[in-house]
Amino acid sequence: MPILDTETCRTRLSGADHAVLATVGTDGSPHAVPVCFVVLDDVVVVPVDTVKPKSTTALRRSANVATSGRASLLVERWDPDDWSQLWWVRADLVTIDLPDEARGRAADALRDRYVQYREATFADLLSLRIDRLSGWSAAAG
Repeated sequence: MPILDTETCRTRLSGADHAVLATVGTDGSPHAVPVCFVVLDDVVVVPVDTVKPKSTTALRRSANVATSGRASLLVERWDPDDWSQLWWVRADLVTIDLPDEARGRAADALRDRYVQYREATFADLLSLRIDRLSGWSAAAG
């Protein structure tokens, strides 16, 4: 049962089309939500979009990240009929402020990656630097 090296983790993270973002509230309660994202160098950018219906764009995940300065992102693959294909990668993240130019590149990358975002505006872009990558696979490589 191999531990994945950093480069394999980075490749699998960057290639995933969705993930689960985990944060912690001020009361210590966990909060996990499925998200779209892009990886630019060592920065993960998670949009707060206006595409999907929601009552507010002031989302709990944003408040949690603003308070703690940390989050984790989990990507995984598994086949219920063949568990030998199971793997997961976790990115432990810390909040950073992206300059306007980098925010523009991130928004463009999200629009390029997800057809639903082609005409989208974003209420916010959560910008998180990769602090640590870890991963595991049922099979080698």
